[in-house]
Amino acid sequence: MRRWIIVGLGILVSGLFLYLGFRGLNLEQLWAIIREVEPGWILLASLVWLASAYIITWRWYYLLRPIKDISPHRLFSLVAVGYMGNNIYPFRIGEVIRAYLLNRREGAPIPASLTTILVERVFDGVTMLAFIFAALLFVELDVPFIKDSIAILTVLFVAALLIFFALALHPDLARRAYTPIIARLAPAPIRPRLLLLAENLMSGLEALRSPRDLALVSATSLLSWIVEASTYWIVLQAFPFTASFFIVLLMMGLGNLATILPTTPGYVGTFHGIVALVLMAFGVAQPEAAAYAIVMHAVIWAPVTLLGFILLLRMGLGLRDFSRAEAAVSAEISAPSSKI
Repeated sequence: MRRWIIVGLGILVSGLFLYLGFRGLNLEQLWAIIREVEPGWILLASLVWLASAYIITWRWYYLLRPIKDISPHRLFSLVAVGYMGNNIYPFRIGEVIRAYLLNRREGAPIPASLTTILVERVFDGVTMLAFIFAALLFVELDVPFIKDSIAILTVLFVAALLIFFALALHPDLARRAYTPIIARLAPAPIRPRLLLLAENLMSGLEALRSPRDLALVSATSLLSWIVEASTYWIVLQAFPFTASFFIVLLMMGLGNLATILPTTPGYVGTFHGIVALVLMAFGVAQPEAAAYAIVMHAVIWAPVTLLGFILLLRMGLGLRDFSRAEAAVSAEISAPSSKI
């Protein structure tokens, strides 16, 4: 029941953003603009976006290395399948299948893998906020609800990052904190499972203890998002209007931060509405802004979804394995293995 409530909320949120960005739009005019888009720019942007995904794979490699050293080449297929899962299923199930496949193919513990993925999301959020604040030094965005959202998200992501650092840098203190709590509050039969789960989660933070690994995680996070920002700029070249790179940073930052809201698979609607609203705030006509949002979403959605599906088939798996992966991960978290 709870899952259906989240699905319903996602549809409502996506519908709201679509309404805000696309209301009153002339669909014939919109389609005419999309037909005029130069396909060469779109192909180039798609290839560059896939390059940014490969850089993201290196970031995951640095986070995973203290747990298990797996080459980025082997990890990339899991990242692509994970993106594909997020694009076609709700609940960000792609993150789940990433951890499941990593356990199945490489033997890495699922709770620790999920922790590294959660750390990735926090680094993404902090990077997006950094881009937004950098952009706002040069352009003025006069949309009150977006400004309020930025302030709230800044507090949330910075707090999450500080908590991760505190746990990673002071593991003994963390253990002294959670061990008596589990011993006192958890029923005796499940205490060993909870303690082992906590240890697996702590192991997923090990990369944050190493200055070298932390620097590499931060650098690859920043580089991957700069490369992705360039895809937004490349797609702009296929349209008759112009926008500065700072507006591109705002579009990308706000569009990606909006994915933390309940939304439809692939962030359909939420992404389109945010991107269109940002462009319109800087004087782009609604039909052009909406057309750009649709094409840009296709660039970041279609190639990796197709690639992820092909790679999934090459692994001898299919879409039905997503539900199996979800069940396996739930079971592993409920009763974690002894591998740390």
